[in-house]
Amino acid sequence: MENPVAEIPHIIHLLTQTAPSTQRATIERYFTPDASFTHPFCRTGSFNGSRWLIWNVYRWYKILSPRIDIEVDSVGAYRLLAAPQTKAEAEEGCSQRPSDTANALSRTAYDAHALRLYVSIHQVFRIWAIPGMRAPVRLVTVLQLVAAPKARAHKPSFLIAAQNDLYQVNEFVKFFSLLRVVWLFVLVWQFVATGFCVLGAGLLSPVSWVEENVVGGNRQRGVRDVVLGEGGEWVGKEGRVTNGSEGEGEGGGVGGGE
Repeated sequence: MENPVAEIPHIIHLLTQTAPSTQRATIERYFTPDASFTHPFCRTGSFNGSRWLIWNVYRWYKILSPRIDIEVDSVGAYRLLAAPQTKAEAEEGCSQRPSDTANALSRTAYDAHALRLYVSIHQVFRIWAIPGMRAPVRLVTVLQLVAAPKARAHKPSFLIAAQNDLYQVNEFVKFFSLLRVVWLFVLVWQFVATGFCVLGAGLLSPVSWVEENVVGGNRQRGVRDVVLGEGGEWVGKEGRVTNGSEGEGEGGGVGGGE
């Protein structure tokens, strides 16, 4: 690949919607010999010749579902908004100031420095042996790229060294959830778990108070430091970095001058 962002949608269609010989040719052309494949249900590891396993994974994928509807929603395309710069903006939930609207940047989640590509995909998976089985799922595929060995300096080319398919739990259970019973259970459990988070945060709110007023938001000071009144920088409520010695000079402890 000379332009990963532009070429990867076509490569994904070749891997998922073509005959086995085309799948193999695609993998041999675009994957390194020791490429790895990771999925919630299987993994190949990485060793010399491991891309042969990737070909078999894709073959089995097509055997189970000869007709796959798959679309690449985006190759990490998103709009980067300016972060809030003041406390008031943060409290109001402002992710972009009006003056920055015209300067919002379109970026791609292709990390050229780390050679990592993020691809958002949705597909409809059907198993031919199970009538009525239809699993519309969404995922994000993370592709780790490496420079091709024979790439020219003025025209770099890249190969896929690792593919990692990331699914939310409520998405990958659709593959084996006939009538969506398991999917519904997971969805309900996720809402119940959110309720437990709210309940726990309320019951243990004193812990949050200690973290906010004593320890510091990122725990720059350990419990020992708090007990002994020692050490460490931490960010106070007003965003000012202080330390134990500074606080003691002002009033005998952290924030002692207040």
